[in-house]
Amino acid sequence: MQLVSVMQSFQEQPEQQGNITLSIIVPVYNEQAMLAMFHHELAQTLALLPKEQIEVIYVNDGSTDNSWKIMQSLPPIHANIELVNLSRNFGKEAAMTAGLDLCRGQSAILLDADLQDPPNLIPQMLNKWREGFDVVNMRRSDRQGESAFKKACAHIYYRLLRKLSDVEIATDVGDFRLLSRRVIDDIKKLSEKNRYMKGIMSWPGYKQTCLTFDRPERVAGDTKWSFIQLVQLGLAGITSFSVKPLKIATWLGGIVSIGAFVYSAIVLFQALFFQNSVAGYPSLMLIQLWLGGAQLMAIGLLGEYVGRIFTESKQRPIYIVMDNHSTPSLKVSRSGG
Repeated sequence: MQLVSVMQSFQEQPEQQGNITLSIIVPVYNEQAMLAMFHHELAQTLALLPKEQIEVIYVNDGSTDNSWKIMQSLPPIHANIELVNLSRNFGKEAAMTAGLDLCRGQSAILLDADLQDPPNLIPQMLNKWREGFDVVNMRRSDRQGESAFKKACAHIYYRLLRKLSDVEIATDVGDFRLLSRRVIDDIKKLSEKNRYMKGIMSWPGYKQTCLTFDRPERVAGDTKWSFIQLVQLGLAGITSFSVKPLKIATWLGGIVSIGAFVYSAIVLFQALFFQNSVAGYPSLMLIQLWLGGAQLMAIGLLGEYVGRIFTESKQRPIYIVMDNHSTPSLKVSRSGG
């Protein structure tokens, strides 16, 4: 199904003629073990907000398990349920983009289906939005169930990203956050194919605040992110929002060149005046190997940027929608019955 027809089908639903207060976007990839539990927890929270007009958009990112079938059988809750099925696995960044493109709420919250982003924090986030904040970032004070090594890597990475990035990116904040309508509309104007959503959602700026929470460990299923994938995502974040690594490579190259020149002058001086042309061979080899490694790293870093330019130049769509389904809110069902 074409994206335009999907958006039209969303707009044709009768309850959507009114204002939708909140859109909840849930990217899903192989979460059959968690979906029913997550939906139940979400329903309990939304039942506490009976006066709000809410839609929940589940985006199936090409799951290879029974996630899509389970999504289609989820019971009605106090919100419209929109199910979006992408044609294949495009990645979480693309799934979140699809949800933001299709949502109609005056605000939107991105929520993982693994319950590590607690749905019971939604009312607090809405309160902050009503206080006038355009972005409500959810900062993780503790990452339960994760190894000390992973926690240390995340701590270092977020601070390195903040230092290198040209955009103010909140530390220890994942994709779990609330965005106002004007922030969503500005994000939709960004057409880049290499998506790093933590940076993209921070790029528009506006008035922001942070709420702190303890991130619980996953109660079922397994994480879909390997260590290599996390490293690739981290590199994507740095190269998408900063050219400082290229500048660092330039300065490093200059420093190495000066060092190599000084050392070559010393070696030449010793060879001319002390006839010592063999001594220092091991250190010379080490310097050559180190210099070669530094050059390869700089070339690889340059290749990352060139590769992103190549990807952008192809102008392929970020995602493709294959199918969609809708389930009306319990409030609509009861009033209509």
